Amino acid sequence: QVQLVESGGGLVQTGGSLRLSCAASGNTFSINAMGWYRQAPGKQRELVATITSGGSTNYDDSVKGRFTISRDNAKNTVYLQMNSLKREDTADYYCNAVSYYGASVGNYWGQGTQVTVSS
Repeated sequence: QVQLVESGGGLVQTGGSLRLSCAASGNTFSINAMGWYRQAPGKQRELVATITSGGSTNYDDSVKGRFTISRDNAKNTVYLQMNSLKREDTADYYCNAVSYYGASVGNYWGQGTQVTVSS
């Protein structure tokens, strides 16, 4: 089992910045990819960015050039630096971890942290 705890959300003005953090605990040795997803009111959860244990990253087109995902494997923590925030970035942001343990694949979620961008 893997537990994920997000922090760093809040209220920010358009053009501002926030940094989200997600700390993993439990069977962290089994974690491969980690990432951030978001869900706006009335919409489906969508991918924001992912990062593998080797540091390969992937971003949704809507956040490329504005958001940066990074990972500190020693601290079992993944970060999402969000710059030039727009109102459409307003959503609940969820941390995700995918783990491989033998033949088992685990898909874990944090409880979410709210990001609100106001004009």
